[in-house]
Amino acid sequence: MTLWTATEAAEATKGRATTDWKVTGVSIDTRTLQPGDLFVALKAARDGHDFVAQALEKGAGAALVSHIPEGVPEDAPLLIVDDVQAGLEALGQAARARTAARVVGVTGSVGKTSTKEMLASILETQGKTHASVASYNNHWGVPLTLARMPRDTEFAVIEIGMNHPGEIAPLARQAQPHVGLVTTVAAVHLEAFDSVAGIAHEKAAIYDGLAEGGAAIVNADIEHADILLHCAQAQGPKIVEFGRSARDYALTQVEQRSDSVKAQGKVGSTEFSFDVQSAGTHFAMNALGALASCVELGVDLDQAIAGLRRWSPVKGRGVREMIALRDGGQIELLDDSYNANPTSMEAALNVLAASAGKRKIAFLGDMKELGAQEQAMHVAMADVAAMTQVDQVHCIGPLMQALHQALPEGKRGLWAATSTEMAAQLPELIRDGDAVLAKGSLSMALAQIVDGLRKMGQGSALES
Repeated sequence: MTLWTATEAAEATKGRATTDWKVTGVSIDTRTLQPGDLFVALKAARDGHDFVAQALEKGAGAALVSHIPEGVPEDAPLLIVDDVQAGLEALGQAARARTAARVVGVTGSVGKTSTKEMLASILETQGKTHASVASYNNHWGVPLTLARMPRDTEFAVIEIGMNHPGEIAPLARQAQPHVGLVTTVAAVHLEAFDSVAGIAHEKAAIYDGLAEGGAAIVNADIEHADILLHCAQAQGPKIVEFGRSARDYALTQVEQRSDSVKAQGKVGSTEFSFDVQSAGTHFAMNALGALASCVELGVDLDQAIAGLRRWSPVKGRGVREMIALRDGGQIELLDDSYNANPTSMEAALNVLAASAGKRKIAFLGDMKELGAQEQAMHVAMADVAAMTQVDQVHCIGPLMQALHQALPEGKRGLWAATSTEMAAQLPELIRDGDAVLAKGSLSMALAQIVDGLRKMGQGSALES
């Protein structure tokens, strides 16, 4: 199906099309480019113009460029604009304007990607749904997601993230969500903010982009809920609270099971229950926010609850699997290796503590971008309640050295500077019956620990 014609794209971007082309997708990476895609030559670590010829050789339908790259013929299918980033944004805004889709935007310090996936799982049962892939939530990820949106989309889920002040509002205005959801506010990216209150103000900026008649979904339980509520009220949308203390969607009970969560809630006089197909009580709160958001998009609550059962965590974000060891027996792996901050680290340790493992073993990597208090925040992990039930903690990275030293001697495992060094020692550290958590910031490469654990096995005995 044609996504963009040369005429449509040129009109949207005020650019010049060199030929009369059509494209079926949009890509910024020649490694994942599909035949028929529009290749967008963004400037990042490398200048995308250097890869235009390669993209066309791989079957790109056209390329969005600011000039004709060296080695590319003048009659190649191109869309020439003044600035490629601005061109991508214009294309995204045009895609948003031409669709009648009901759009939900989701942000938060923790849980926005898993909540985005929950929303997509629910909405896919209701109509044609378009959602951000992976964690495409920044200055190029949001317009790219919008530019990829087919005109007949019925529901769209747009993830919006930030690293610095002032990033969320312009992205929210591009997305123009009918519903804006903030999952939570926590000590993440403190290098760029004076306080968690500053982060709350930035997250609340998602409400700046709400479409007319939109709804702001607010987590009433978090410390800075008052900031979210004040910012939402300033924009004038409908405000819907969720959480244990919420006046709208109240979480009344959560039961942690070995590989799932059963929760109960109440909205008005209506009581309801819902299941989340992953261990971790924090997922119940995210799911409640997703349910509230879907109802505001026009989905029946019972149908939303049924759709939620389709969701399961993606790789590196809480996936649980049983690994049958080559030497006999098995271990339980909790793969939460994609990212980490103090809030998500504590949540992951709670999941490990609730596991059925004979021994509970954690491999923890540095938590990045925490600012001046980073050492103290790592040390503080030694005192979280779940740590009392963890048998051994192996630490990776210079910041985690502070936690390693703060741990009681009986819990203190090995310390290594890198995941590569730690992974080499896994066979001596793990035995039959262990429950093993791997968690750290993405740059710490805890995925190497996950891969090393899987290599100790003969395949997964069970995945959930």
